[in-house]
Parts: sequence; structure tokens; C-alpha cells
Amino acid sequence: MKARLVRLTKGFLIIWGAFSFVVTIGIVALFAYQTSFGNRTKENALSSKDVRFVLGRCGLEQEQVESVIHSYISSRSFSGDHLDAYAIKISNVADAELQPRADVGSLKWYRGNAPPELLNEALKFVSNSRKEIPWFPTDAELRTSDFYVYPWTIRCSGLDPSAATLIFVRPSDRMLFYFDFKI
Repeated sequence: MKARLVRLTKGFLIIWGAFSFVVTIGIVALFAYQTSFGNRTKENALSSKDVRFVLGRCGLEQEQVESVIHSYISSRSFSGDHLDAYAIKISNVADAELQPRADVGSLKWYRGNAPPELLNEALKFVSNSRKEIPWFPTDAELRTSDFYVYPWTIRCSGLDPSAATLIFVRPSDRMLFYFDFKI
């Protein structure tokens, strides 16, 4: 009986040690990846195919992407904090595409100079977060009638945004700007 108990205890400790070893290696590898070569900021590294999803999100034709003028993809923290922003030249954007549509429900384009209150808070969030992307339109520019804003997601802590994914379009020069930020 005692020998059997010793054997079972020994077997359990071997299995527990192997499991602990594998978990430790995994944690070390994840930490090394996050703090070194695997998690770097990428600037101007995207192609037209990489950003087509942005147009799909806001109901525009994905084939309209002409070129990616600027792109910024920040490194990710363990909690997922990041900043991604793109400036995309598109072939066409008609006023009809920016009008409310029944098939997308409450998601719609808003004029930059007349946002609803929550979107106004998200625009403040954008303006406080653009140090790394000087090419992105300023708050004053985004709040003009030249821009339309499409709020894909806005997450709040209380009443203050802590994450936002917004799409901006300036029809006059066929520019589309994507902004995705989480703190």
C-alpha cells in the first residue's frame, strides 16, 4: 500500500513538473515575443489589399481603394492597447453612399461639424491620441462639414471613451482615414 502511494505521488509530481515546465516555457516565449522582435510598430507597410476591410465596414465598395498614402500600426501591449491609423486614397465616394441606409440600422455617417454627443466625445478622444500620426487630420479639420464620420465602435469607461474605431471620409479629395485606438 505504501509503495503504491509513493508510486502515485511520484507519477503525479512528474506530470505536474512537466506541465509546469511547459507553462513556464510558454510564458517566457510570450514575454520574449511581446518585448522583442514580434511586436514592433509598422509604418507605411500596408498594401491596398490590407485595408479593403475598412471600406467594407462602412458600406463602401472595397474595390475603390486606389492606394494607401499612410499607415501606422503600433505595437500591442499585453492588455491590447494599440493605435492603428490609415490614410487611404479611394477612387470615388458619392454623397448617396454617405446618406443613412435602412440595411445598416443605426450605423451611419455623420457630418464632422454636427456629431451626436457620444461621437463628439470620441472625436475628443481622437484629437488627444494623434501624437504618433502627424499626417492624420487635426481635430479642427475633422469637425468641419468637409468630413463625414462613421463610428464603427466606441467603448466607454463611464462616459469617457477608452477605445474607438472611427472612419472618416473627405469626399472633396476622395480621402478616407481609419482610426482605431484603445487605451
